[in-house]
Amino acid sequence: MNKPRHSDYWSANLRLLFRCMLIWFFSSYGMGILFVDQLNELRIGGFKLGFWFAQQGSIYIFVCLIFYYAWCMNKLDKKFDVNEK
Repeated sequence: MNKPRHSDYWSANLRLLFRCMLIWFFSSYGMGILFVDQLNELRIGGFKLGFWFAQQGSIYIFVCLIFYYAWCMNKLDKKFDVNEK
């Protein structure tokens, strides 16, 4: 891969990574700590939603983000022709 194309690939990778980290930060810190009082008004499975996000919800979102990142990286690899054949 030539230099400008490599730079574009790396920039796209960093944008994707930043979006994933932002979602994960919002779900773990924001929903589990900052907005816990508002979320505790709702219940899921008998537990307050703020408690659920602090204990389990952010983990589920993190696992989903791992699969999303892998899927997006496969598409990005194909776009820049660096995919594994």
